[in-house]
Amino acid sequence: MNICGIELKSNNAIVSVIQLDKDKANFVNTKTKKIILVDEENKNSLLKFQDEIDNYLEENSVNKIALKKRAKKGNFAGGAVTFKSETIIQLNTVAEVIFVTSQAITKYTKNNKVEFPEELNKYQEQAYLSSLLLV
Repeated sequence: MNICGIELKSNNAIVSVIQLDKDKANFVNTKTKKIILVDEENKNSLLKFQDEIDNYLEENSVNKIALKKRAKKGNFAGGAVTFKSETIIQLNTVAEVIFVTSQAITKYTKNNKVEFPEELNKYQEQAYLSSLLLV
């Protein structure tokens, strides 16, 4: 089974895929590291983003998506663009979406020794950690 962790930042969907092999999570170093929503007010741009998400999930045989949840209000509230991106990801036709919280990620890292793969970029760490929560 392949799990894709996704963190939304501004108009970027930062992605990281792990492959489960007998309860061992192996990082999959995909060519694509983030998918960009170019213009959230343009229908064609939204459709292109949707296609890119679906294609990425299909190409990497993703079964589940661990989507890092953002706050709806307060100092760390997500912006409108991230909520559009989230909706598009939820409507994908390939994989089940499961929301994970920042608190769950923090608890996981406190209770488990996490070693980041060498090929993983620093900006992908939260997406990677999100995917580990579904292992």
